Amino acid sequence: MGIATSTLNLNQSKLHVATPYLIEQTWDDYTPEQHAIWAELVTRRMPQLREHACREYLDGFHQIGLREDKLPNLSEVSALLQPRTGWQSTPVSGFLPAAAFFEMLAARMFPTTTWLRSRDSMEYTPEPDIFHDVFGHVPMHAHSVFANFLESYGKICAGLMARPDALERMGRLFWFTVEFGLIRQDGEIKVYGSGLISSHGECTRVLAGGCQVKDFDLDAVLNQAFQTSEMQPVLYAVESFDQIYEATKEAEKRLR
Repeated sequence: MGIATSTLNLNQSKLHVATPYLIEQTWDDYTPEQHAIWAELVTRRMPQLREHACREYLDGFHQIGLREDKLPNLSEVSALLQPRTGWQSTPVSGFLPAAAFFEMLAARMFPTTTWLRSRDSMEYTPEPDIFHDVFGHVPMHAHSVFANFLESYGKICAGLMARPDALERMGRLFWFTVEFGLIRQDGEIKVYGSGLISSHGECTRVLAGGCQVKDFDLDAVLNQAFQTSEMQPVLYAVESFDQIYEATKEAEKRLR
C-alpha cells in the first residue's frame, strides 16, 4: 500500500485547479442499506453485461477488485489499478469545472463521487454517483490502451480551455466513446461506454436495435450534437481501442 500511497501523493502534487475538490472517502460511514442498494444495482446489470459488455470491461471489473455485494473502497481500488496503468479512482466532492476535470484526467486521476443514489432513484439519477463513476467507468481504466487514450484526452482538452468551440467538439468525442461507446468484438456489438454499462434501460434499448449504430468516424463524431437528457438516436462502434486513441491525437491536429 505504501507504493500506491506515495504515487497518489505524487499525482496530487501535480494538481492545481482540482485540489479544492479532493476529499476523503469515509467508507465506514456507508450504511447496510447503501451496500444493499449497490448490490441490487450491480447484480441487476451483470447478467446482461456478462453477455454484452466488451471483454476489457469484464476483465477490468475483476482486476480492480470490485464486488457485487459491497460498495467499493476507492483506496483499495486504486491500489490494484495504479500498478496496472498508473490510474487512480480519486474521490471528489461532486461535479467539477472543466479545467479541474481535464487536469485530473491528465494526471491519471479519475474524479470519483462518493455518494450513492437512493432506492427511489435506482433507474436514473441526473448527477453521476459512485455507481456510475466506479461501476460504469473505472474497470476500463485497467486496460492500457484505453488508459492512454483517456490521459491523452485530458491533456488535449486542458490545452484547449481558451477555445470553447474546440472543447465542445472534443466533448462529443468523449460522449460517443467514454460515455456511450460501442465496439465490435467477435462479430457482435459490445458496450463499453459508462452510460450504457450503468443504465439497464438505455443498454437494453441499444442492444435491441433502438438506435442507429454507425461505424466510428472522427469527423462524424466531432459534428454529432447530442442531448444528455434523451435516449441516444445515433451511436458509433469502433473496431479497437487503438482507434479512439489515434482519433484523439488526430482530433488535436484538426482543432488547433
